[in-house]
Amino acid sequence: MIKGIDLSLLFGPGIPMPAPRMVIEALQSVQIEESAGETPSGFRLGFALDKDSPLNTLFLLAGGGALPILRVALIATLNGRAETLINGVVTRTDLTPGSGGAPATLTVTGKDLSATMGYFDFSGLPYPAMPPFARVNLVLSKYAWLGVIPQVIPSAEGPPLPTEKIPRHKDNDLDYIRTLAHEAGYVFFLKPGPAPATSIAYWGPDIRLGAVQPALTVESGVPTNAEELGFSFDKERVSIPIVFIQNALTKAPIPVPIPGAIPFKPTLGAVPPLPPRIERLKDTANLNPFEALVRGFAHAARNMDAVEGRGRVDVLRYGRILHARSLVGVRGAGAPFDGVHYVASVTHELARGAYKQSFTLKRDGLLPTQASVPA
Repeated sequence: MIKGIDLSLLFGPGIPMPAPRMVIEALQSVQIEESAGETPSGFRLGFALDKDSPLNTLFLLAGGGALPILRVALIATLNGRAETLINGVVTRTDLTPGSGGAPATLTVTGKDLSATMGYFDFSGLPYPAMPPFARVNLVLSKYAWLGVIPQVIPSAEGPPLPTEKIPRHKDNDLDYIRTLAHEAGYVFFLKPGPAPATSIAYWGPDIRLGAVQPALTVESGVPTNAEELGFSFDKERVSIPIVFIQNALTKAPIPVPIPGAIPFKPTLGAVPPLPPRIERLKDTANLNPFEALVRGFAHAARNMDAVEGRGRVDVLRYGRILHARSLVGVRGAGAPFDGVHYVASVTHELARGAYKQSFTLKRDGLLPTQASVPA
């Protein structure tokens, strides 16, 4: 489909299997949305169909509900390195008839495997003496047959005493896990890999640590690899949260401001803005002091990014696939915006002969914190 990139498509109702050659040849376009935080990833595949193609029956049956689920996985191999771009399920199919001798177009739309966690409501299921992370592990164990691998970080909340409180399941699995994540100041998302047709289910803090992807370079002559890249600085996005801790003797609330430094989110910008507003978190007085502080740090983490970047890159020129939920370097954008940024979202756009990526970057301040970034 693209010179220099080998694409593999897997699909099937249970364990996805490699698609036959005629399916690969019919694939005309791919769009994949990869976002940070709690936004699920999604995909859209476009096929050119002949009148008698078996894809008409297969994908339309899946979209119409004749099959329980139809799984789809897409793997791209660039420079000998295979990476799973999406591992999900089909949620919708659209067929557009051809005209003037042109073939019909089948559009297959879907989401990552978190979509399967919203099908059934398990409200009322008890979890005696189980802390939140244990409940999340138990819920995720239902989806092991789909290749879901839990990566759960214990939160500050300990196990409740059964004589005082027995936690119960609320809503479907996806909503319940997200509620527990919000209460702990965590995020929940599914990341494709490490093997094809598997996904890591991450429940934990929104960490901005790890290896830095090679730099996105602009206005630098031959090293330039980004087609577009622009930045904005808006300090109105930043706020200082104040949590209230209730005094056990007097029952009086004690306000505690949360500092800007967050342990699991190291500073990426050397000059952070002065927060122009204060936000009072009124739902923390009934928590113990440690839980209230965790809630405050989580709020600060969601409202600390004053710098936002947007751009576009050609994957073949960049030399690798850019991924969200990780760090990347920037060069040539000017001193205030050069340095390391967090990749908040990536949109993969594949068509015959081209692989482009649109992306958004975030950072907490201006000027880089380190002298150089990986090339």
